[in-house]
Amino acid sequence: MPNRRRTTAALTAAVAVAGAAVLAGAPAAQAVVVDVNYACETKIGPKSAVSPVDIKAVKSGSGYTITMSFEKGVSDSPVELPKGVMTPRAELVLGGDASGRVKVTGTPNTAAIPPDTPISIGTLTGTFTPKKNGKVTFTAGVLTVHALGMDAAVCTPKNNPKPSLELQVTGVSGGSDTPPPADDGGSGGSGDEQLPKTGPLDSAVALGTLGGTVLLTGAAGVLWLTRRTAR
Repeated sequence: MPNRRRTTAALTAAVAVAGAAVLAGAPAAQAVVVDVNYACETKIGPKSAVSPVDIKAVKSGSGYTITMSFEKGVSDSPVELPKGVMTPRAELVLGGDASGRVKVTGTPNTAAIPPDTPISIGTLTGTFTPKKNGKVTFTAGVLTVHALGMDAAVCTPKNNPKPSLELQVTGVSGGSDTPPPADDGGSGGSGDEQLPKTGPLDSAVALGTLGGTVLLTGAAGVLWLTRRTAR
């Protein structure tokens, strides 16, 4: 009898931990890497290249820090570019419940770029401050490579790329078409700020909750059977 009780208790604890693990495994944000076909106007003529682009957002104060990452260069340099003379910048096109553009900027090249080699764009950073709650999409826009005191390449997406990020904005007060969630736990900036979420995240959390509930229900069934057998 004591052994059965210990076994049942251990099984119940394991199931509870498994349910919590399912919930903890749900991602806080999800971005989609999108292939962007850039057509570039350069000082040596037109160039084109396809680069996978990744856009992410992290909550920062009343806004979000936006990062745009390039996995490949979009244009070659006809001459050697010394260290620190090239700086990329780009625009992200907003959609959904927001409009306009967000500017992101990279850092100067940390090493010289040899001639006839791809110019590495790296990661660009900017800030997005939402004006209202809702779903906001971010899509790659015009990319400009500034080098040697001039815009050496201006690159425009030509394949009508899909958004790389879908951000669910919440908690914005005043002038909002979509009110914040009613269950906000009170006001006063407790630091319980939500990270950016995408559509699939809500489904993942729901599935995690369902999985934990099913597992706990199964444990309750085992406990009932154990007690019945003991009788």
